[in-house]
Amino acid sequence: MPPSFYQAFLVVILCVPVYCVPPSSSPSRGSVCPSPRKSSPASQVSSSSTNFAFRLYQKLVLKAPSPNIFFSPVSVSASLAMLSLGAHSATKTQILQGLGFNLSHTPESTIHQGFQHLVHSLAVPSKDRDIKMGSVLFIRKELQLQTNFLDNVKGLYESKVFSTDFSSISAARKKINSYVKRETKGKIVDLIQSLEPQTVMILVNHIFFEAKWEKPFNPTYTTKSFPFLVDERTTVHVPMMHQVQQVAFGVDLELNCSVLQMDYSGDTVAFFVLPGQGTMRQLERALSARTVWRWSHLLQKRWVEVFIPKCSISASYDLETILPKMGIRDAFDKNADFSGITKGGFLQVSKAAHKAVLDISEEGTQAAAATATKFTVRSKDGPPYSTICFNRPFLLLITDKITETILFLGKVGNPTNF
Repeated sequence: MPPSFYQAFLVVILCVPVYCVPPSSSPSRGSVCPSPRKSSPASQVSSSSTNFAFRLYQKLVLKAPSPNIFFSPVSVSASLAMLSLGAHSATKTQILQGLGFNLSHTPESTIHQGFQHLVHSLAVPSKDRDIKMGSVLFIRKELQLQTNFLDNVKGLYESKVFSTDFSSISAARKKINSYVKRETKGKIVDLIQSLEPQTVMILVNHIFFEAKWEKPFNPTYTTKSFPFLVDERTTVHVPMMHQVQQVAFGVDLELNCSVLQMDYSGDTVAFFVLPGQGTMRQLERALSARTVWRWSHLLQKRWVEVFIPKCSISASYDLETILPKMGIRDAFDKNADFSGITKGGFLQVSKAAHKAVLDISEEGTQAAAATATKFTVRSKDGPPYSTICFNRPFLLLITDKITETILFLGKVGNPTNF
């Protein structure tokens, strides 16, 4: 008789209340593409994570029916890297190569050292922002884990491990959902809707982010009902925040888009990217680490009148249908080899759920812009300030300057579609 396969859930969640606040007048640049001269484990992870972010974005655009895309690439990649600690043979290779690592040039130990640095850096407390990323394993109490796997997930990824009674499905689901709700400060509720009897392990990676703009929008200037052009046939009305502020702003002539960078109070920046009419797909196809490098390094400050919608959006994805298309196949079928996790039984990942929530309000968010070879800043001989109005679909990137990592990536296609 063939061996029985037990199911493991990989659940990646995030919650991002982004409170909008414009940047200060001093130059502020955020990089998400490491310098080519860097070769530390952290920089290699940063570079691969950036490329993974855009590859996953491309798959989500093709898959997701919703006009909104929003996810945390760093949360997804950290979860998969951690899962690879318990994988062997082709299962391990597919996960690490799917994350964008060339295993002939980058040893596995270097990859995990890089993620260890990333996890530790994001955990450093800051008075200017609240960011909390963590991993937790809920393990069936009868399951005997490999000591090496336990030591590594705790030591490298600062993960917690909880023995869980999966024989009572309702009690297990309640325990997991209560933990997730607490860690995301009530933003993610009832993440696990159902569990199957074969479930023996659930890996949850969560990330909570909250930051304020360096200078908040004044709620008095927020228009309560402003037209937002979802597409040629659909217009919705949203609250539109408004301010005039000195920010980094420019027009990328090569990609036909305007880019605004706004800085949070801490070491985080946000890019708001507005494509020209009818050029969103062209812009999405061109997204790369090199593109963002241009935006983040070649900036010029100027006075800009900014209109950004006040909104809340959420997105959920079944990554088990998407990751195999990125080369991570065996982990989700009966070819899975997770013998590094447990000797007894055969594990395969049955579910990889990702849920994201984003709130943008007057209190916090950032904006930034860049200029490159074909990236221009509007002439000073023109009006006293430029105007940019995000009243149609736009891209949003939130990046950490210290680790040079994209924390969140998405598209706001309909701000009313929560």
